[in-house]
Amino acid sequence: MAKSGVSAAPVKPAFKKAKFPATHTALVRQARKINRALAEVYPYAHPELDFENAFQLLVATVLSAQTTDLRVNQTTPALFAKYPTPAALADANPEELEELIRPTGFFRNKAKSLLGLSKALRDDFGGEVPGTLAELVTLPGVGRKTANVVLGNVFGVPGITVDTHFGRLARRFGWSQSEDPVVVEQDVMALIPKSEWTMLSHRVVFHGRRICHAQKPACGACPIAGLCPSYGAGETDPVKAEKLLKYEKGGKPGQRLKPPADFPGEAAARQTGPQDMATDAGEA
Repeated sequence: MAKSGVSAAPVKPAFKKAKFPATHTALVRQARKINRALAEVYPYAHPELDFENAFQLLVATVLSAQTTDLRVNQTTPALFAKYPTPAALADANPEELEELIRPTGFFRNKAKSLLGLSKALRDDFGGEVPGTLAELVTLPGVGRKTANVVLGNVFGVPGITVDTHFGRLARRFGWSQSEDPVVVEQDVMALIPKSEWTMLSHRVVFHGRRICHAQKPACGACPIAGLCPSYGAGETDPVKAEKLLKYEKGGKPGQRLKPPADFPGEAAARQTGPQDMATDAGEA
């Protein structure tokens, strides 16, 4: 007879836990299975920043560092209303710009980047956002991650976006062992067909934000748990894991104020209170 106060036995998965692939061929097969599975779970995966053109996406992506996409989406309407073009933003008063983007955090550094990239777009690229990686990374505050976001979602150029969520899951899946985003990008590029790179990025980031969290992964509610060699890193009890789900998976609004028509969740609120200040960046 079990003694009172003794915890129940851990819930066992209804599948055999996946192993970390031992060969490159096995790793390729596993990575492509996970990509296909994520495509079924998130057929609506998309950028979670609101934007209408390349310039807006570029600015929004720079602002998204160390904060949530929701916070950026609540900030950019006023920003773009006042500075709709690179030329307009290039001439912005620094103090006024800082005040507008203050809610996104690190606003002084971000303002400096926005002013710099806008001046470069105006002076060196005729006011247009360039469509190559080599040109984009010459802009102040723009690295490979930001460049790949713009290239993949505006110009149709395949790219892998390695943010904190993507890097975390790549390591949990065994796709890469590196903490260096550039190395992770190269490792994953060797596993997945080029045509899938942009959508893979969206799917993995969606999964990292909604289910495979940094501190408390919802393993017991994960639809691809049978493919994951890191199953058990988080809560395996299905009932407890269900409570950890975020955004539409948890029955709550997503991060976009203007989500795509096929998005299954609700649009986010335009204003947030102090209770909403917790960020994916802190969770990542």
